[in-house]
Amino acid sequence: MTRDVRGLRRALLHLVLVVLAALYLSPLVYMVSTSFKTRASAGSTEPSWIPDPFTTGAYRDILSSADSPVVTWFVNSLVAATGHAALVLVTAAPAAYALARLRFRGRGVIFTAIVATLFVPPVVLLIPNFLIVNELSWVDSLPAVIVPSAAGAFGVFFLRQFFLTLPAELEEAAELDGCDRWRIFVAIALPLARPALVTLFLLSFLTNWNDFLWPLYVLLSPESLTLPAGLGNFQSANNIRYDLLMAGAVIASLPVLALYLIAQRWVIEGISRSGLKG
Repeated sequence: MTRDVRGLRRALLHLVLVVLAALYLSPLVYMVSTSFKTRASAGSTEPSWIPDPFTTGAYRDILSSADSPVVTWFVNSLVAATGHAALVLVTAAPAAYALARLRFRGRGVIFTAIVATLFVPPVVLLIPNFLIVNELSWVDSLPAVIVPSAAGAFGVFFLRQFFLTLPAELEEAAELDGCDRWRIFVAIALPLARPALVTLFLLSFLTNWNDFLWPLYVLLSPESLTLPAGLGNFQSANNIRYDLLMAGAVIASLPVLALYLIAQRWVIEGISRSGLKG
């Protein structure tokens, strides 16, 4: 293959990637643009990409609304998503390490059973989870959206795949130095698994942050709602205020975008290494 042909293929590949990036980013750009429009401009039948006139009125209205405490919803979502993601790491990391490194009877059966729960539709668990949360008196409180799904199968599967890629020689050397299995897990395995831990934290944070159905079941008062559930009610009350709806969507997307930009290096490494070995 000549150099000209390789250059042409590379140029075509870049062109395709640019077109795909534009297709994926255009809704996001239009959402941000609409959030800075006036009410009349946002509801116009003639769409425009540039706000004219440019205004922050939608953000002032949505943040100062007495009926829709968006700031409270934002804080609730931030606390719930962070607590949920941290709890996922606490429950998934020891289980994943045990299934990847320890040799015991029934290990394969246990791992198969855990992975099999991934095929159970989450909606099937709504009523059982609600009954448990109600018995614990967690209804209408943040623990109801933090705890129930924290011990999921995906975290165990994801971290196990990463632990399998770690060189066994490091653990053998630590055992020769007198380290027990828990010390090896804490001092060696967890630091080496930082990319996978960061990736799992981000994925768990994103899942909880975007959760809409479960908070509607267990969070009853307006002050206890998380942001997606609150914005759902807000949309029902303001279905023709596109400027307000887009401002709420921008506010909801900011933490996720910021978290990904900060952790993208670990995310890319964690996903690439966790998917190589089974």
